[in-house]
Amino acid sequence: MARLKTAVLISGRGSNLQALAASCAAPGFPAEIALVISNQANAAGLEHAAKAGIPAKVVPHRDFKTREEFETALDKILRAAGIELVCLAGFMRVLTSHFVDAWRGKLINIHPSLLPDFPGLDTHRRALEAHKRVAGCSVHFVIADVDAGPLIVQAVVPVLPGDDEAKLAARVLEAEHQAYPLALRLIAERRVRLAGNRVEIDGKPGPLRLDPAA
Repeated sequence: MARLKTAVLISGRGSNLQALAASCAAPGFPAEIALVISNQANAAGLEHAAKAGIPAKVVPHRDFKTREEFETALDKILRAAGIELVCLAGFMRVLTSHFVDAWRGKLINIHPSLLPDFPGLDTHRRALEAHKRVAGCSVHFVIADVDAGPLIVQAVVPVLPGDDEAKLAARVLEAEHQAYPLALRLIAERRVRLAGNRVEIDGKPGPLRLDPAA
């Protein structure tokens, strides 16, 4: 079976890109990263792509008058490369419903909370302020509503006494580096099916949950 041709969209450091690239480089992994696109020319993730030998392009969003024109350029590049799945990895642009609908079921994102808790920004601060005992991350299909798409994989981490935002963020980021490659594998192995607004994995209701305390 051909490997799933995947693109990763980034804006910054690219730590999840590194995790995905490392998994895709492993023998037998069912997906490949065929392209990296950044909207920021100085994104550190571009260096990671170069070191891994992954083709990369810079598409500065400021070069376009509208979001729609920017996304049209993205779409053209992705389709020309034969991309089958797009992974958002710290891509700091809110995509329009037109782009999201065009890639529905082929566009995924990772968010640093256990959705539906704490969509949007400042997730770790909000988790601490809410005195949550656990935090984590969620990989989900992207829909027009931000951080509201069907969940594929969630990874749970404990909130420890003495945690601040930085400590919790570091622990969640480690979990992201496990959850995102797992979600990519599940999709590439065609074990994930969208059933309306929910995900089925191997015919069972999702999301798959990584919970070390379970």
